[in-house]
Amino acid sequence: MRGGPTTSRAINRRLILSLLRQQGAVSRAELASLTGLSAAAVTFVVSELIEDTLVVEREAVAGATGRRPTPIDINYDAHLTVGFKLHRHHIECVLTDLATTPLIASDVAISDPAPTAIIETIASTIPHLLQRAGRKNVGLMGIGVSIPGEINAATGVCLQSPRFGWRDLPFAEMLAERVHAPVWIDDDVNAFAVAQRLFGVGRQHRNFAALAIGAGIGCSLVIDGKIYHGSRSAAGKLGHTISVPNGRLCECGRHGCLMAHAAEPFMLDEWSRLTGQAIVWEAFVDAVQARDGTSLAILEDAGTRIGRHLADMVNLFDPEVIVVGGEAVALGEALLDPIRREMEARTFFANPKLLPDWVPNSWARGAAALAAQAVFDFESVSSG
Repeated sequence: MRGGPTTSRAINRRLILSLLRQQGAVSRAELASLTGLSAAAVTFVVSELIEDTLVVEREAVAGATGRRPTPIDINYDAHLTVGFKLHRHHIECVLTDLATTPLIASDVAISDPAPTAIIETIASTIPHLLQRAGRKNVGLMGIGVSIPGEINAATGVCLQSPRFGWRDLPFAEMLAERVHAPVWIDDDVNAFAVAQRLFGVGRQHRNFAALAIGAGIGCSLVIDGKIYHGSRSAAGKLGHTISVPNGRLCECGRHGCLMAHAAEPFMLDEWSRLTGQAIVWEAFVDAVQARDGTSLAILEDAGTRIGRHLADMVNLFDPEVIVVGGEAVALGEALLDPIRREMEARTFFANPKLLPDWVPNSWARGAAALAAQAVFDFESVSSG
């Protein structure tokens, strides 16, 4: 992309791209009116963006008063991003267009959790994804990787990931050197929140929370349109709130964390303990959908516990809505209803809606959004 990240030209480019993302196709005159830029500045920037294939002219529609001005729109299909979501034993991979619409997805097993091994797996997967999509000659805008743990998104360093045993790892730099493309990393729940802010339910809200319930529990905050990372890149760790003093051992090494008493592994452990059945997620989901009493009691307990801590977050930050994602969304109202009831009983004034928004590949699409964000994030550029 032309222009340095702090130049006025770069700011104007991102401003226009951000507006087109929010508004859809609009004319040059409308862009000038909405952005406050001069008609000449808009014409100049749009010409550059067309040359760089980031925007295109759509067909003008004739109306009763004659032919309307030519609308300008983002050329989502011309540019690609790749997203990788790291799990304990596998990597979710997705090749997307600039709107994080999946083109090709795959799942790759992890046999070695060492950083170099995972980087090599990611690097070797990218050409296969491009080839399967028939886009192997198309350059990538960037690569996003979501990693469970504490991530300094600004520096690309994984501060710690208990799930992989990593500390102070310059993961983004290591991967970028291997693949020769821009790389962005963040915590997996933050990546989900970025995707929601750009293209999901959160698109319509300046202040919202993104709650994810899966192998862990996280709650990222979007405040005034920006992900809140905190002073040590550790914000949003709702799952590591102590819920049961001296309770179950958490993967972080402490006892009694919320995720140890309410996340997916807890649900399955309880299901196996109470029924004697094997720990199989699909079987548990089937039991919930069949309204099995034991499974519903497990979700009542987990949901009530999550709702209790979520209410504290609401009382502190007052989000407009809470977008809910993660594998546990498949459990539906059996989990969401006790969360909602407990949260509503404990919030002081605000009562934000819980809005489930989860589809296959959402984790990896969130990672891809980390790369797409670099194109659209006008606010980060203008403030830097």
